[in-house]
Amino acid sequence: MAFAITQTCCNDATCVSVCPVNCIHPTPGERDFGSTEMLYIDPKACIDCGACADACPVDAVFPVDRLTEDQREYAEINAAYFEQDETRAVPDADTDLGPVFHAWGRPVFDRVLPPDFGPLRVAIVGTGPAGMYAAKDLLLHTPAEVTLIDRLPVAGGLVRFGVAPDHPATRKVSETFAHVHAHPRVRTHLGLEVGTHITAEELAAHHDAVIYAVGAATDRRLGIPGEDRPGSISATTFVAWYNGHPEVAPDAVDLSAERVVVVGNGNVALDAARILVSDPETLAGTEIAAHALRELRRSKVREVVLLARRGPEHAAYTRPELLALKHLSGVDLLIDDHDPRIGPAVDTAGPRDKAAVLRGVPRESLDWSVSPDAAGGRRRIVLRFHSAPLEVCGDDATRAVRVTGASGEVEIPAGTVLRAIGYRGVPQAGLPFDEAGGTVPHERGRVTGRPGTYVVGWIKRGPSGGIGANRACAAETVGTLLADAVAGTLPAPSAGAKAFHRLARRRRRG
Repeated sequence: MAFAITQTCCNDATCVSVCPVNCIHPTPGERDFGSTEMLYIDPKACIDCGACADACPVDAVFPVDRLTEDQREYAEINAAYFEQDETRAVPDADTDLGPVFHAWGRPVFDRVLPPDFGPLRVAIVGTGPAGMYAAKDLLLHTPAEVTLIDRLPVAGGLVRFGVAPDHPATRKVSETFAHVHAHPRVRTHLGLEVGTHITAEELAAHHDAVIYAVGAATDRRLGIPGEDRPGSISATTFVAWYNGHPEVAPDAVDLSAERVVVVGNGNVALDAARILVSDPETLAGTEIAAHALRELRRSKVREVVLLARRGPEHAAYTRPELLALKHLSGVDLLIDDHDPRIGPAVDTAGPRDKAAVLRGVPRESLDWSVSPDAAGGRRRIVLRFHSAPLEVCGDDATRAVRVTGASGEVEIPAGTVLRAIGYRGVPQAGLPFDEAGGTVPHERGRVTGRPGTYVVGWIKRGPSGGIGANRACAAETVGTLLADAVAGTLPAPSAGAKAFHRLARRRRRG
């Protein structure tokens, strides 16, 4: 019986590197790698060895015959990825385990360096997945000494403060990074901010190279009237709030209104909706912040409306996250059927299209003047496609959202509005910055005009791709750094490691 990859897939390709028959795709180097929702196991090539399940850092791989009722669709999702590939019928003779049919090349994760390659001192700013994948690459393949720096007093970045608490398997990826902090060639400085405690120039002067892995720290704006009205907050704040981020106050979120409108339909928007209507007792055993759990227990939220500018065929969320909403206990999922384009988009969707997941979800034209309590006492999530926000209405607090619709404008009463239309990088002290893209200009990770300075993760490529996408991103940046080191183009540091550690301690105290 073949294995299947399920919802919590992190896309970091650890499973690919251990598969003896190369049946997991897309692999690093293939065109689709980093752009698909998840990785997929070919059921016709899988030999049921279980190596992928053992290696998976987030427990996303299971035998097909052991999938739960909520997971059974993933067997079809895995198989469907290969059904439309016409290059499969090519025998691969590189295995001793019998004929396996696929035409992809072998994945490569190796580093080849000169035998006399000397140690480097590399600083990595940021301890989220991007920075930790870069650190692992350096530690595994070179004799580098690594200095980890984070402005927060707690390490972890996106894994710690960006993953929903009811996704414990996804959070498990942090366990694969734990040993990095304990590595004898690693020093970690928490609560140290570049640009505040030390300058970028000082950091560079003490290291051969500096890698910035600072992510995308803020959110994109809606650009509509009333956006900053009390009760209108960013999903960035909401996610940080329920994860106990030290820079977000425990009282930053008020859940006293019956209806919440979430603008956006990406995975973060779905996370926010799911947390808002889930039974708080199902969250009690997770790592959710205590203040968030208290507020959710007394929450009056009965309905969450997800606004999407485009139709269901263009949704930004992934199919696994949408499937999770369909199986959310005690919560109804409903489509506001206000636009004649919605039904055909769902009914004619192909098996690999996101819109196909919505088949069977009830569709109804809603009267927004009706209180959410009229839904029979059950909580619900409403998907409203082809609907853009025009204004957050109210006086001293948020009262409603004025949105577009097929028949004109309509006001949706709501006491809270969350904007979840994407993250955005912020300028970094001492580095060039692309205002349009919210990234640092670079060439394969090498910062433009700054020899010895590199970027990785969302500050490099923009806020796209999940946790595991950072592995390939980090591999590219580290490869560029090592190529520069071999070519002798890295600036020589003017001070040593001990001097930097003394400087960091002194600046933090000051």
